[in-house]
Amino acid sequence: MTREIAFELLSRVENDDAYANLLLPTLLRRANLDGRDAGFVQELAFGTIRNRSLYESIIEKASGRQLLDIEPAAQLVLLLGVHQLLEMRVPTHAAINETVNLAKAKANKGSVGFVNAVLRKVASKDKDDWIDAVTSKLPVLEALSLQYSHPMWIVQAFKSALSSRQMQAGLEALLASDNRPAKVSLVALPGLSEPQDLADADSLGPASPIGVEISGNPSSIEAVREGRARVQDQGSQLMVLALLAAKTGCPDNKWLDICAGPGGKAAVMAAVAKQRDVELICNEVLPHRTELVAKALDPIGKFELTTLDGRDLGDLPEKFSRVLLDAPCTGLGALRRRPEARWRRNSEDLVDLVKLQRQLFESAWGTLNPGGVLAYVTCSPHLSETTAQVAWAEAKYKGELELINANEILNEINPNLRLDASLRTCQLWPHVQGTDAMFLAMFRKSLN
Repeated sequence: MTREIAFELLSRVENDDAYANLLLPTLLRRANLDGRDAGFVQELAFGTIRNRSLYESIIEKASGRQLLDIEPAAQLVLLLGVHQLLEMRVPTHAAINETVNLAKAKANKGSVGFVNAVLRKVASKDKDDWIDAVTSKLPVLEALSLQYSHPMWIVQAFKSALSSRQMQAGLEALLASDNRPAKVSLVALPGLSEPQDLADADSLGPASPIGVEISGNPSSIEAVREGRARVQDQGSQLMVLALLAAKTGCPDNKWLDICAGPGGKAAVMAAVAKQRDVELICNEVLPHRTELVAKALDPIGKFELTTLDGRDLGDLPEKFSRVLLDAPCTGLGALRRRPEARWRRNSEDLVDLVKLQRQLFESAWGTLNPGGVLAYVTCSPHLSETTAQVAWAEAKYKGELELINANEILNEINPNLRLDASLRTCQLWPHVQGTDAMFLAMFRKSLN
């Protein structure tokens, strides 16, 4: 049953453009699986998707066939089998026998013997030997791209982003971190819960002072069920905490989250807004995402929600002391959470995204009171979406803005972050801080 569910998930991700993290709970509920069996399905399916290009090369090497010459169903069966053999603690005989049975159920009859033979060949070497076999003749970056199953354009983007901060030695560690499942982090919403009070908390968060890491099902925790705590990466928590800690040069009485869906950062802003008796408006462009924001904020209190194109808000008469622009981006900073994302994005996506980010920035800047603070956030370390956008903003609004030192503020929030305060923008990393690769730049609008 577990392998059949993993096969269905891969098939629907491949053929229907399904999102693995959204589809998996539905499949598990339908099969009435939980606990260890659910964990097995997730590791098998997600791990296979993450390592896909490496496994495809190994299959071609072991079979002597090009992937295009193997029927699609047999390809998926083999990918699942290779992951069990090379990455999971599944006995070799069980991995081969169960995967062959899966081939009998899902692939053409003529492919069953082929699947059996290829898996036995794969089982004759360990993962390191196979990596060497398929990468030994490749240039360094191409070898890393294949070994860690990251498209080459992403490897190059990561190298550039790390190099811009003199961290290029960490490239392989970053790629490896994307292939390890992220720990589940919770945020204790200020004023509604405390990190120490969250049941089943294995440890207080290493990055965020209001975060914890847990093992197990978050819904088993009362505060999560009641909406007083919620699942949220600690990097995302820090982005909001930094914005709310920055000094404003105007009365601090009205905040805006311009791209608020699905509501995680908005919930943290709302909890603090309630404590400080500040008005908060949350905007989303799509009605169904506005509904997600409403659901996230409902346990906290009543807040104004709007459903408007964020690019049109700058001309409205209302002005704000703090604005969060969590901009749409490639999402390259969260590849460990979204296993199929690396295979769906491409470098051409940047053209439209960079344009949209600038349009949203212009609008957000227009909503800001003189002395107010704007936080520009992306879940991507790609330089086109991060420091290049900062350079664009500084050139466009020269004399009108001050680039606030985000790293100084974050180091005050959590000294253990040890961020480089000689750099004014913040870039978090999964292999360093244990968070998603979140980027933050904060700007204060001139009073003149």
